[in-house]
Amino acid sequence: MKIKFYLKENGRSPIIEDIQSLASKDRAKVLGCLKNIKELGFNSHRVIFRQVRGKLWEIKINLESGGFRLFYVTLDADSLFMLHSYKKKSQKIPQKELEMAEKRMMEVLSYEQIH
Repeated sequence: MKIKFYLKENGRSPIIEDIQSLASKDRAKVLGCLKNIKELGFNSHRVIFRQVRGKLWEIKINLESGGFRLFYVTLDADSLFMLHSYKKKSQKIPQKELEMAEKRMMEVLSYEQIH
């Protein structure tokens, strides 16, 4: 499975930056989970895939320091496009995190339709 990351206009990925800012053990676990997803797709271990709303999905990863969430959209049967990530601090998805993921999803989907 291919994994693509959302890039800002400056060419930087906020998701990669979020992962790099994690403690080394947590970063290693997130990177290991992403590697498993690349190799095993939706049969990956240690992660939970959950539909949030419409085409927006999340990957739930439990870390020593708490939860880490990655919002994504599928572009085709073999690729995920990572839109947004955040460290989980409560049961419910914070509205600002959801809004950011949905905004980026609309950008990505409209770009994909053009190209």
